[in-house]
Amino acid sequence: MADGEEREGSELTREQKKEIAKWFLTNAPVGEIQYVAKDVRSVLMDDSAYEAAAGAAFPIYNKTHLVSIEMQDRSGDVIISKYGEVGDDSYLDPRTAQVAIVDHVEQMCTKVRPAADEELPSSYIEEFRSILDAELCKYVGETYPKGTCAVYCTSGKDAEGPGMDFEFTVVISAARRSPQNFWCVYQQRVVSSFYIWILLAGYYLIFNIKFSNGSWRSIWIVEFKDDLQVVEIKGNIQIDAHYFEEGNVQLDTNNECRDSTIFQSPEDSAIAIANIIRHHETEYMTSLEASYLNLPDTTFKDLRRKLPVTRTLFPWHNTLQFSLTREISKELGIGK
Repeated sequence: MADGEEREGSELTREQKKEIAKWFLTNAPVGEIQYVAKDVRSVLMDDSAYEAAAGAAFPIYNKTHLVSIEMQDRSGDVIISKYGEVGDDSYLDPRTAQVAIVDHVEQMCTKVRPAADEELPSSYIEEFRSILDAELCKYVGETYPKGTCAVYCTSGKDAEGPGMDFEFTVVISAARRSPQNFWCVYQQRVVSSFYIWILLAGYYLIFNIKFSNGSWRSIWIVEFKDDLQVVEIKGNIQIDAHYFEEGNVQLDTNNECRDSTIFQSPEDSAIAIANIIRHHETEYMTSLEASYLNLPDTTFKDLRRKLPVTRTLFPWHNTLQFSLTREISKELGIGK
């Protein structure tokens, strides 16, 4: 009887199941929440607890990862972010002046409506916003495969002319998802995150990677200060990558930076801001690539003892020729 009571007392409540399921869903690797959701649902065996967890977790996940969803009328993509959120499950696409109503769990747009006047900036602010958006679209199109961007007016949108401060938030989101099979070729920025992890895993340049996903997300706060005639720019760049072929390796890194430029005409300001964003993002990716290329001589050594159980020195001078499993095992005589 006592044993039965103890077993009954250790049973998780529905609320506890919901919170555990929500944690797994919100912490799913980039591009993999649907796979995690399928497994969580089958393990949970409680549809009501799962649906409550999914209803709470998916909006958080979508906004955190800046998930991009095609609008129902195919007029473009809307980025799910807190900066464009105008109501429950409603997100503004400033480029088309439309609001998309989305199903977070299905990650799809269910309806599109025109944005209301109060949801849009004044014509004076919109001129600055739209020209900056056009410049950034060029940059994103050249740099990120399947990348999207948006420029939101997050402060001072009612300004009718010079004399008032205002603020934009620039969001850039790009993802490369290939959980079944992905042939990684180092060619553009999002692919670089995979390249870094190929090096970390011991592969060189080009390899057939099964199960790999990655994303680039950057958020830039652009403050136009009329009294000082200056534009201050603060950026946060985040890269996520998940590699899981015969292993489980994740990259989660971010970088913050600041810069400024002169408050000029809409056209000149847009060009200057886009160039600053391009410079900092390129500089950060270059620094990441340089640091990970040096992994065999630095970090890798710190992760292992000097002599493994075979009492054979690890050949650090030639690490890039190995895969994590078969080749290292063969070289060190492990598993024979």
